[in-house]
Amino acid sequence: MSIAPTETAAWRALRAHHESFAGVTLRDLFRDDPGRAARMTHAVEELRVDLSKHLATPETMRLLLALAEERGVAAGFERMFHGEILNPTEERAVLHVALRNRASTPIRVEGKNVMPQIYACLARMRTLAERIRSGEHTGFGGEPITDIVNIGIGGSDLGPAMVCDALRPYWKRGLRAHFVSNVDGTHLARTLEEVDPRTTLFIVASKTFTTAETLTNARTARSWLVEHHGNELAVGNHFVAVSTNHDAVREFGIDADHCFELWDWVGGRYSLWSAIGLPIACVVGMDHFEELLAGAHVMDQHARHAPLEQNLPVLSALLGVWYANFFGWASWAVIPYDQSLARLPAWLQQGDMESNGKRTRADGAVIEGYDTGPIVWGEPGTNAQHSFFQLLHQGTRPVPVDFIAPMRSHHPLPEHHDHLLANLLAQAEALMIGKTEAEARAELEAHGDDEATIARLLPHKVFAGNRPSTMILFDSLDPRTLGMLLALYEHRIFVQGLIWGVNSFDQWGVELGKQLAKAILGELRGSSSGDHDASTAAAIAHVRARRLS
Repeated sequence: MSIAPTETAAWRALRAHHESFAGVTLRDLFRDDPGRAARMTHAVEELRVDLSKHLATPETMRLLLALAEERGVAAGFERMFHGEILNPTEERAVLHVALRNRASTPIRVEGKNVMPQIYACLARMRTLAERIRSGEHTGFGGEPITDIVNIGIGGSDLGPAMVCDALRPYWKRGLRAHFVSNVDGTHLARTLEEVDPRTTLFIVASKTFTTAETLTNARTARSWLVEHHGNELAVGNHFVAVSTNHDAVREFGIDADHCFELWDWVGGRYSLWSAIGLPIACVVGMDHFEELLAGAHVMDQHARHAPLEQNLPVLSALLGVWYANFFGWASWAVIPYDQSLARLPAWLQQGDMESNGKRTRADGAVIEGYDTGPIVWGEPGTNAQHSFFQLLHQGTRPVPVDFIAPMRSHHPLPEHHDHLLANLLAQAEALMIGKTEAEARAELEAHGDDEATIARLLPHKVFAGNRPSTMILFDSLDPRTLGMLLALYEHRIFVQGLIWGVNSFDQWGVELGKQLAKAILGELRGSSSGDHDASTAAAIAHVRARRLS
């Protein structure tokens, strides 16, 4: 997109529309439009998404959809599915959708159909996963594998870790998954305390097999394993890799048969659908992993083919733009009312903030006059209600919220799920309607408080309300539904990138810190010296002095 979104007719119309929006309340919108909830609720299979609690009139939605048309959203989806270069700074196609293509239709990169190599990789994943699950693949001493330890970071950790946790009810009994990402030795040390070197398989997930944190952890795990077995050959039984760097993998001691392919048209934070998902396939089984892919494929087809006015990723993305760019609300909270989805906000933080946290458009122009990339955060309900919901209800900075919940729990303890859902529905309603001064006064009077007490408490009992939210409900958290949910969010990110004109698929912002860390590492070890600002230089000197003392 060669022009800024602020230069479009739709953006100018939305700005004028927002200026006339003062005084519009969700209470009034529901009162004046009895069909609002039904009209603004959409479904893809069992995934039900209610957008009616958003500060949007029919005119708002018309203008937002006009913005999507001006910014070429529908064409953007076609470019993705046709394997065109959507990551111009790295000259790469963006084809995580190919990884979960269940229709057997060709998807091409530079004229070559990539589906055969994807299917071949899935078949290899199935072979290893089934050998592990059956006990055919054993440790060096012949014992069956009981623990899978994934060593990765970023997209090589957050996606598979989140999915494995979400699908824990589907784990094979006697087989556990662990995830190590932090280069802080505590993370690896605590994990190694929980596993047995005779029965543990390590998956080293690094596209280049050069990622500093991952390779540091992998080398330490390798030393731990070899020290126990007293034989370097044990590495072949206990390590596999997901990487494109076959030479480095082989040098590490991992057999070629145990190295799984990645492709440069799969971004790290979109890679759980690839061999990066190997720990998922091992613990839940390849059939369930393919159900995850199938669910994502359903949402892919919806995103590509559904009319914009019924398109869930598009509508969700547009409402996010409405708040970020016209209301000036900088953050977005995602609250899953399901403990199994505890890691969903962390996965989405990387997916959204690393994708769209950009100050430069894809064409190289510096962004001026509008913001990109909201601050994404969240925790599971009901815990979140007792930590930060005070700010959501009465804080000075409104925060749009996504509420997410299954209708049925995998752990139906008496009364628990009813309490959970009651809280979910109540919080969304409370954020919307708030409590007026008159309602608060009537409540205090009904309680029997005197006028002095009422005057003292009344300001604190008022809730402004008018805080928007999305309600996402589904029958149960199974692999297919989870795939749909995750793909919904991935496509929301893509649409917002198209609106803002940014490249959602590079991440140059992580490079500078990595470069400086590499230099400082040598200085901390005394093997080099560098030129730093006074604060950094003093900190380096302090660290060296305290660690050497």
